[in-house]
Amino acid sequence: MNDSADIPPVVAVLGRVPSGIFILTASHQGQETGLLASWVMQAGFDPPMISLAVRHGRYVADWLAEGAPFALNVVAEHQKPILSHFGRGFEPGAPAFEGLEVRHDARGVPILMTGTLGHVACEPRGHIDSGDHRIFLGEVTGGDLSHDLPPMLHVRKSGAHY
Repeated sequence: MNDSADIPPVVAVLGRVPSGIFILTASHQGQETGLLASWVMQAGFDPPMISLAVRHGRYVADWLAEGAPFALNVVAEHQKPILSHFGRGFEPGAPAFEGLEVRHDARGVPILMTGTLGHVACEPRGHIDSGDHRIFLGEVTGGDLSHDLPPMLHVRKSGAHY
C-alpha cells in the first residue's frame, strides 16, 4: 500500500530496502576525506568483497577509480552527531576530520575512533557506472570490531532520492 498519492508505488517500495550507514574514509596523494555512504553490501566471501555506490560528481569516486585505498567505518546505532558531521560532504582539501578522534591505518587511511562500531579496510578492484552512481567493488583486506554495538540502519520513504 502506498502512503502517499504523490509517490509511485515502485518508488515507495524501493525506498523501503534497508541499508546500513557508513562513513567512507580515504586518502589519496596526500589528501584525505570522509563521506556518508549508505549503499554498501557484502559482495563475496573468498576473498571477502564489498560493493559500494558513490554518486557521480563526488571527487572520492575519482580517487577510488585511481586505486586509492579506503575504509568503511560502520556507524553505530544512535550516533546521529557523526551523520551531521559527514552529511554534506567536504570540498577537496577541506579538513574532514577536525574535532574527531581518528587514527590512520598502515596505508594512511583515516579510521574513526568514535561513533562507529568498527571498520573494514578495502582496496578498490573495479567499478561500473550505474545511472547517477558509480558502483565499486572493494576487496576487504583488514578491519576491526572495536565495539560490540548494533549498527545504524536506514530506510528511506522514497526510492527516488536520499
